[in-house]
Amino acid sequence: MTEQVVLRVASHPKYLSVVRAVAVLTAELYGLCRQDVEDIRSAIDEACSNVIRHAYKGDTQRQIVIGFRCLEDSFEVTIEDDAPKTSLSDLKQRNLDEVRVGGLGLHIIKKVFDSIAYDETKQGGNRLILVRTIRRSNES
Repeated sequence: MTEQVVLRVASHPKYLSVVRAVAVLTAELYGLCRQDVEDIRSAIDEACSNVIRHAYKGDTQRQIVIGFRCLEDSFEVTIEDDAPKTSLSDLKQRNLDEVRVGGLGLHIIKKVFDSIAYDETKQGGNRLILVRTIRRSNES
């Protein structure tokens, strides 16, 4: 059985610091290099912020479940919510030439993770699966 760390938090922005801390500690525990740890922290923060802002429309009384696991050569993060179903094709990212605050979350997530997918088999809600190939601390 593959080890997994699972974090369940309320969909309130004040808990994003907890999510970031657990992401960092877990990635470090699995031996990811420092730059990858920081990149993953930022991308997971963006993904959870998007759940709060877009999927839950700011509702702070819902739940977000974040799972972290290390596979043989990859680090996998799952982010689950119970919002109405969405798909990757529904997600919009703004043009990078457009100068304004916000809207860069998808760009950051796509830059950090090698694979981004929605688990279409999840009943009720969404499960985003993010996978990053591991570069160990001693390889950087």
